[in-house]
Amino acid sequence: MSADTPGDAASRPTREVSLAVNGETVEADVEPRLKLSDFLRNHCGLRGVRVGCEHGVCGACTVSLDGDIVKSCLVYAVQADGREIGTVEGLAEGGELGPVQRAFHEEHALQCGFCTSGFVMATRDLLERNPDPSDEEIRKGLADNICRCTGYQNIYEAVHRAANEMDGTASDDETDPEAD
Repeated sequence: MSADTPGDAASRPTREVSLAVNGETVEADVEPRLKLSDFLRNHCGLRGVRVGCEHGVCGACTVSLDGDIVKSCLVYAVQADGREIGTVEGLAEGGELGPVQRAFHEEHALQCGFCTSGFVMATRDLLERNPDPSDEEIRKGLADNICRCTGYQNIYEAVHRAANEMDGTASDDETDPEAD
């Protein structure tokens, strides 16, 4: 919006929105053109929602909208009015990392970390739909997310670790998710 002149902002229309973000009600007046990703980052301070390609290709902005994952750069904040939004920050349990977050940490499934929150959200969605995915199902389930740093192997291992932990079969010394 660097081309805006100082007087332009006051003349733009706004709409009031009310969203449940990670269980908290957030209300704001927003311009109808404001993307959900920008709303979450700038109005809610949720920096885990990354803005990468802004075309829905990279998956860094992946969030949950009423239980379904979406690319928040492709949704306007006004479209999310009255709906439930879940972000990577909302996956923590009692101040501790949730199982998927913990698995990504333990398996070193990141390098720069830019894409990680999108992968974590996509993994959580995959494991809710399929608690014991095969390698091929993991590849398909995460196909809408791109990482430019890793070789994906540790990401797949993190998915297996999270699946095992979520179904109660993980152990502290588990290093090979294929070992069961």
